[in-house]
Amino acid sequence: MGNITKRGSRDLVADSTMLLEESLATAVHSKLYEAIIKEDCNTIKTLLRNHPVNQPLTILANSTSYRLLSQTQPIFPIHLAAEYRKPQSLLCLLQHGADPEVRDAQGLTTLHLMLLNWPISSSTWTKPSTRIQKILTDIQNNAVMCLRILCDHGAQVNARVDNSNKHSALHLAITYGTYPVLSFLAQNGAHVNAINESSMTPLHMAADILNKNMIETLIACGANVNCAISSTGNTALKLAVCTASSKAGRLLAAGVGCIRLLLHHGAQVNAQDHEGQTALHEACFGGREVIINLLLEFEANVNILTRNGESPIYMYLQRGSNIRDVTLLARLLYHTYPLRLSNKQGILPAGIMLPEFHLLRETLIKLSKKPLTLEAICKRNIRNVYGEKHKFHLKQLLPAKLWDSIYSVYDFTYLLK
Repeated sequence: MGNITKRGSRDLVADSTMLLEESLATAVHSKLYEAIIKEDCNTIKTLLRNHPVNQPLTILANSTSYRLLSQTQPIFPIHLAAEYRKPQSLLCLLQHGADPEVRDAQGLTTLHLMLLNWPISSSTWTKPSTRIQKILTDIQNNAVMCLRILCDHGAQVNARVDNSNKHSALHLAITYGTYPVLSFLAQNGAHVNAINESSMTPLHMAADILNKNMIETLIACGANVNCAISSTGNTALKLAVCTASSKAGRLLAAGVGCIRLLLHHGAQVNAQDHEGQTALHEACFGGREVIINLLLEFEANVNILTRNGESPIYMYLQRGSNIRDVTLLARLLYHTYPLRLSNKQGILPAGIMLPEFHLLRETLIKLSKKPLTLEAICKRNIRNVYGEKHKFHLKQLLPAKLWDSIYSVYDFTYLLK
């Protein structure tokens, strides 16, 4: 019995010692946590003697720290400083050996976490005047300072998130709308044409969401406007046209500026994806006139076929809502030759198969079987080669009557009514 009592006493002593150590560790964690939030660098330095700088902090639920403590994941001191945009604390931790590349449970480095928690500001003031404006300006300035400190201390700007997306810092900046940091990251060595797990570059992502500021910044930093996604063959132009031609794009009247910007910077208007579709195929299916006209202005070819033998006008005729715009249909017919109404399988577009378009279908079938004269074909080829963009330049080179005969609009609208 005496031996059992002695052994029990030793266990109690060991348990008490362990509880005491845990209590002391918790106290250190809480104090370090609060010191980082308050940017009390002297206290941080003192506490780091008892807590290794690259070990995570664990805070109990009843702690009085500033952080919401419902989460169960511990947090590294350097991550805490970065998330809360505490530049003095961040610098202090880095000077005492904090590793900016240490990753949290989601595979995020300190730089990644900074971008995920970047303050979103829609401010338009040049000088902050109200208290709120000053607070928002301070938050933004602190974020910029933290980013500079991280890059100055060797943060890897091309490190990828360790998850299924494999985003780089630039990809994250696009995803979370932090376009002001794009040029800074590029200046510090970020690969502007890096691809993620989906083979998308930052420019692909910016074009897909029609963010003109991001597109402009990325192009200025050297983004390749004609880079294609390996799995689909889509370019930034094709993605931008797809989004702008969607229902949401039409309702919001979005994307024209983005598409024009890409075209002005050399986007290949007739680039085909793996299915053989061009941006014009996508625009014609969407039926948004301003996008179709813009692509035609930049010499989009109306006669390119997909691998399945579908022309842009075939895509346009797929939807009944498009066909009701007789003027735009006539404009596409004006540029199209030969008129191919069916695909490789001999299937006609779904739109003209609707009962309400019976007469139009018969008219278009007759038109597709009616060959143009050699003169008309030559004139149409000239219009397609020079397009709307250069037709007035051509006017200076050709006799007036010849130019008038080339660009006289053959009115198809009467056939379509």
